[in-house]
Amino acid sequence: MEDLKKVTQNYELELEKLVRTIMKRKAKLVLLQFPDGLKKYALSIADFLEEKTEAQFLIWLGSCFGACDTPILTKDIEKEVDLIVQFGHNELLPSYGLENSGKGLNSN
Repeated sequence: MEDLKKVTQNYELELEKLVRTIMKRKAKLVLLQFPDGLKKYALSIADFLEEKTEAQFLIWLGSCFGACDTPILTKDIEKEVDLIVQFGHNELLPSYGLENSGKGLNSN
């Protein structure tokens, strides 16, 4: 958890908001996507989220060059994933993200 403490001192990841969203949606499988600078903290973040929710987590290890670089999933995995969370260095504008897919954090 030392890594989690370190990353939350430098970034506002809104992990408690994410916990509430996962619980509200009753998400069982969540895909986490991180930019390269945050990938080294991915396991610590996933462990924290697993402790706080009943969900399981997948970590996308592919590229993440910005908000438009969303994971391309196989049809089988896409059907199983309940929520996709893309972490970034900056807040997204409301018109960006995965809100239209129904699987993004900002969607209703």
